Amino acid sequence: MAKYSKTSHFPLYPILTITLCFVASPALAITLQSDTDALREIKGAIDPNSISSSSYLRSWDFSVDPCESSGSYFLGILCRFPLDNSSSRITTIDLDGAGYDAFIPQAIGNLSETTVLNLRKNNFRGPIPDTIGNMRKLTRLDMSNNFLTGSLPAQIWNIKSLNYLDLSGNELSGAIPARVSGLRSLTYLSLSNNAFGGTIPSLTGLWQLNTADLSNNQLFGEFPLLPVSLRTVRLSQNILSGHITPLTRLKLIRWIDLSDNRLSGSITTDVLSLPRLVHLNISFNRFTALEVANNALEDTHLQVLDAKGNHISGRLPVNLATFKYLSAINLARNQFSGFIPNEYGAKVQRSWKRLYLDNNFLTGNLPREFNHMRIRGSLANNCLNCPPNVVLCRGGQRPATECVRQNNYQL
Repeated sequence: MAKYSKTSHFPLYPILTITLCFVASPALAITLQSDTDALREIKGAIDPNSISSSSYLRSWDFSVDPCESSGSYFLGILCRFPLDNSSSRITTIDLDGAGYDAFIPQAIGNLSETTVLNLRKNNFRGPIPDTIGNMRKLTRLDMSNNFLTGSLPAQIWNIKSLNYLDLSGNELSGAIPARVSGLRSLTYLSLSNNAFGGTIPSLTGLWQLNTADLSNNQLFGEFPLLPVSLRTVRLSQNILSGHITPLTRLKLIRWIDLSDNRLSGSITTDVLSLPRLVHLNISFNRFTALEVANNALEDTHLQVLDAKGNHISGRLPVNLATFKYLSAINLARNQFSGFIPNEYGAKVQRSWKRLYLDNNFLTGNLPREFNHMRIRGSLANNCLNCPPNVVLCRGGQRPATECVRQNNYQL
């Protein structure tokens, strides 16, 4: 009878395989406790009566883990899942605009791995907590259209990774500090519709900025220095003064709105002929001259020119008809005089879609093309021989006494 050795002859590879599989399987990661606590404080700070049944916050059920939840739990939350045994981290808070009513808790600063924070279109009020500066990895911060008050916390300028900052539509006040230029990754900046005051610091350090919207504040002083990278600038409804010469540096600019300020001097051909400019609104300022060179051979793209409500005098610029793509012109409420150039008649027939020349002191007959065209616009309140059957003439003309008085003044 054959004898068996006491040494086991069982194959070893199944055991080894089981062992290796056990070692290679990490423990199930859960959300870092401080992140979960921060979410709990955010929800706890919000008036329960403002959390509707269909809102994202209604889905924040802390009986389950925020990052490990599935289905309809923790809507608006995204996480980073580690490859080792470390905890998951909250990377995105993207709340719906459901009208949440609350102060923003200090604990929000504990979300140190969050890159996107969106609280827009709600009823958050009170100051922006200074702990926001602890969120050093934020790339997108949107708190627009709330009721936030106070000045901007100094710590916000420590978030060097920000490329999108929108605090518009609040009740924020104070000055815009020069430190804003330290956010060198910014491509979008909107502080519009607040109560910021003081002068606008130089923004030239924001060399990647595409959009700057500081409109509807109480900003004053000379026209600011702007980065050459800008495509859109909105500074309307402030108290800015002086000349707009710095605009001539912006060779990539497409949209300019400087309406409702106290800007003065000339609107120069260098501004009108910026190579990529499509829309220029300089209405309701104190400009006194409109300088327009012949652009027939220039590669310009201006489509909209709005200069109504200034103090521009002299003759209507004939060379506006040389802008190839221009289709909407508003020169109403100025002090233009003399005839309407015949060149305007040709443009009305071909490419101009809107022409507002009302409330000036224009004289003489209309170019013949005006008698048959139905474009949007007005020639009312001038001193023209304006046939009542012409649509643009509706509203009547000035009394003869006003026209005589103005002509005598110009003489």
